[in-house]
Amino acid sequence: MTAGYAGDLTPQETWQLLADDPTALLVDVRTDGEWRTIGVPDLPERVGFVEWVDGQGRRNPRFVEQLTELGADDGRPVVFLCRSGVRSVAAATTATAAGIGIGPAYNVLTGFEGDVGPDGARGHQGWRADGLPWRSW
Repeated sequence: MTAGYAGDLTPQETWQLLADDPTALLVDVRTDGEWRTIGVPDLPERVGFVEWVDGQGRRNPRFVEQLTELGADDGRPVVFLCRSGVRSVAAATTATAAGIGIGPAYNVLTGFEGDVGPDGARGHQGWRADGLPWRSW
């Protein structure tokens, strides 16, 4: 049984959930290009990478299938991460609606690098700005 979409977590709350629950999984749903140029969360064996859309904005037709390949269908909590917290909401709600047995599904509120700041750049908020572990792809 699917637990459903459980709402937003800050990057720090996500980090705490991952620390407290060894079964919790972080799924980065950005594009391959974003992973390669911006970086990724550095959580070996706790993070999976499944594009929600490709670099041209086309929805990944294998999204749910790839989530199950990651083991996201066994009742564990799954936290979805994108650039700023928009695509990951859609990914989380779609994943839970698919009925594949995801435990509670969360969205990382400010994503990996947050919204555009007053200077026109991203990176003022989000996973990386909060000082959480990340690395180049």
